[in-house]
Amino acid sequence: MNYDIHKIRSYFPILENKVYDKPFVYFDSGASAQKPVQVLEAEEELHNKYYGNIHRGAHFMADKATEQFENVRNKVKDLINAKNREEIIFTKGTTESINLVAFSFCEQFVKEGDEIIVSEMEHHANIVPWQLAAIRKKARIVKLPFSDKGEILLDKLPELINNKTKLIAIAHVSNVLGTINPISEITKIARQNNVVVLVDGAQAVQHLNVDVQETDVDFYTFSAHKMYGPNGVGVLYGKRKWLEQMPPYQGGGEMISEVSFEGTTFNEIPYKFEAGTPNITSVIAFGAAIDFLNKIGLPNIKEWENDLLHYATKKLKEIPGLKIYGESNSKSSVISFNIENVHAYDLGMLLDKMGIAVRTGHLCADTVMQHYNMQGCLRISFGAYNTKEEIDIFLKALKKVLLML
Repeated sequence: MNYDIHKIRSYFPILENKVYDKPFVYFDSGASAQKPVQVLEAEEELHNKYYGNIHRGAHFMADKATEQFENVRNKVKDLINAKNREEIIFTKGTTESINLVAFSFCEQFVKEGDEIIVSEMEHHANIVPWQLAAIRKKARIVKLPFSDKGEILLDKLPELINNKTKLIAIAHVSNVLGTINPISEITKIARQNNVVVLVDGAQAVQHLNVDVQETDVDFYTFSAHKMYGPNGVGVLYGKRKWLEQMPPYQGGGEMISEVSFEGTTFNEIPYKFEAGTPNITSVIAFGAAIDFLNKIGLPNIKEWENDLLHYATKKLKEIPGLKIYGESNSKSSVISFNIENVHAYDLGMLLDKMGIAVRTGHLCADTVMQHYNMQGCLRISFGAYNTKEEIDIFLKALKKVLLML
């Protein structure tokens, strides 16, 4: 594999910083990835050269910004192999994308007594919106469990589906366990039962080749900031047949066709779901992040990160009393663990003093914590810029911290 890690790291000047006079090791990309200079420069260029409000201006700056903004929609379409660019909706992030579907789809298609299946390994953002929708529509949430190994119990899914089942909500990759779920198999079961599938892809798109046509998902959601892009931008992919039938999620400018006090007609998709002035700067900078991913190549990133994952896993298992949560054979670059008689928060605090950024706590996944009967854990997550040398620094620091505790 031709993977020039030194060149890749050169795009991220933040990695050259020191924290508490120690080399900065960033192992929290699962929460938010660092941004390359290409993304930062795209934001600056927009404001310095061609900023204007999009879709509605009658001048050069507005036209240029609109062209650049809509070009990113094309880039997202190509990235996930959507059939139509109109199936790409820009949101504030994965959370808003899921909330949009939980409101609009359920408003149109879910009635009292219906059921929504949600997997046990979900981030709160893919549980709470469905609970709110269930309360509003007097529907029921059904849990799809996972094994102690961290794998969805796929054989249980057909047993959970009945004629009241309307939708299955599941993560492509678990933010705690790292498990890569068998999305194509899930959608195949769903198709046999006329059930819709929404996938939370927040932890997947930056690590894997995602093909929404091949997997046949109905909805797919993700966030730019986990893909080396800016904050405040997300994507909802939805099949045209659903988006055209769903009512708007928010009202305002741009999402309308005509407005009068007698009534309003709505714009075509995707604009029906993009009320108000969007985050123009960040969407355009998101395009630079997609270009960055395409330049390196997602297959190359996946191979590099898998090497890091296997290297770190092997080394961590040599530490007495350490338990890893999520040991699926199909796994992305996330390792969550606890060490016997040591609090994860204490570990995280002391590692920070040594310049190493990790994540501790319940990771916005209480149902996973409850499955393993734990209060929280420590998570390391890798990005395209991480190295085995950084893993060695982390392991040395971890062992030093354990001696201190």
